Amino acid sequence: MLSPAALAKIDRAIAKYPPDQRQSAVMAALTIAQDEKGWLSKETLEFVAQYLGMPPIAVYEVATFYTMYNLEPVGRHKITICTNLPCALQGATEAAEHLKKRLGIGFNETTPDGEFTLKEGECFGACGDAPVCLYNDKKMMSFMTPERLDEWIEELKKK
Repeated sequence: MLSPAALAKIDRAIAKYPPDQRQSAVMAALTIAQDEKGWLSKETLEFVAQYLGMPPIAVYEVATFYTMYNLEPVGRHKITICTNLPCALQGATEAAEHLKKRLGIGFNETTPDGEFTLKEGECFGACGDAPVCLYNDKKMMSFMTPERLDEWIEELKKK
């Protein structure tokens, strides 16, 4: 299901916990699996559960609680924008609407070419840098005005 390299990474995460607490590595294991597969299918979730010795429902609960886990395929460029109140007060609502219009999609949708997926996120803990976007669940982008979003989208199209 996962490559030997991915399993070695999961094993390193497991080793950080006492032997009887290997399930504590579930978030790391899900991230490693998603990095390799691009998203977390039911089969992948079940594999992670089996590998960690957990009930599949417990892994599913983690995967559905956090927005960084993709339970369906996403575009090559996943953009998550925080729309919580502090960001909204600093222009995130307008930025989100601009992204929707610019990309021609709504939240939880992917462009027809498979390049961009747009998600709405919860607080990223960077309220002073609002509006804030998270790129591919790994890189935070701050002060994302419509103008900066346009520049960024053009950069991403070239990748």
